[in-house]
Amino acid sequence: MNRIDRLHAILTHLQSKKRVTAQEMADRFNISLRTVYRDVKALDESGVPVIGEAGSGYTIMEGYRLPPVMFTQEEASALLLGSKLAEQFTDGSVKKHFHGALFKIKAVLRASDKEYVESLTEHIEIVSRYTPDSDSPQQYLSTLQQAIVHRKLVQLHYRSNMKEEVTRRKVEPIGLLHYGSAWHLIGWCHLRNDYRDFRLSRMLGVIVGDELFDPSAHPSIKEYIEQIRSGSDLQEAVVLFEKRVVKYLQEQKYLNGFVSEEEGENCVRMKFLTTNLHYFARWLLMFSDGVRVETPAELKTFLLEHVEKCLAHHRAY
Repeated sequence: MNRIDRLHAILTHLQSKKRVTAQEMADRFNISLRTVYRDVKALDESGVPVIGEAGSGYTIMEGYRLPPVMFTQEEASALLLGSKLAEQFTDGSVKKHFHGALFKIKAVLRASDKEYVESLTEHIEIVSRYTPDSDSPQQYLSTLQQAIVHRKLVQLHYRSNMKEEVTRRKVEPIGLLHYGSAWHLIGWCHLRNDYRDFRLSRMLGVIVGDELFDPSAHPSIKEYIEQIRSGSDLQEAVVLFEKRVVKYLQEQKYLNGFVSEEEGENCVRMKFLTTNLHYFARWLLMFSDGVRVETPAELKTFLLEHVEKCLAHHRAY
């Protein structure tokens, strides 16, 4: 990247965030801190009001507006792919904003690039086996995003999965996770006095009040995930799958805690980490005689129990 292009990229970067550190720019553009200081000085001398705060970073003076950002053909194509994925993995409250933003982006493209993106649109489709939160008509993703950013407590009218009971919860939201084909809110639940995972499709109502909470009292969403991954409640399971059934695992193995695999002559040995051996055993039953448990012995016991219950149930009718 030549210096003119880099100066323009740094200007765009400064516009994209409230405050940017010199180290952040050095890492992004693979340059030295001394070069960052020279480039920022060059921008300042050219009339861009860059404000430097010792130990904090750089920001652009409030009220200064940059010319419209121009997108390359490749960048516009990447955003198009993002919009296609958004249709599958977000709810209506986010889709409309994403499409609105993409419409504005298309408006500043060159004529040739507009034609390119329109043509590409007709040749890309995302097919998903799962429809996220398809069992819920509600659209809460955008509302919860705002609550997280503004550090506001939310009141949930929630239907639990295990007991199918409906409760009202006051929650301090710390982040959103997408796994198992659905969005989940992670937050501190005042009712349970602990962190809880709330699936959006089980929310019957969401109210964002004016009451604020202190985010410093909670881990970040990344820290929370790491704590879960390193938690002692995870149990390791080693399972042998015959090669004839491996092709049917697909993304299911990742949803069930897949860690690694080792291919043998007639089978594939896979290692999993799971929080619930009962549910894991139910999943393994899908593959009938094409699967064999190596460890733990407890998992074998659960498999036999499920099979015996199934036989007793169907013999009764």
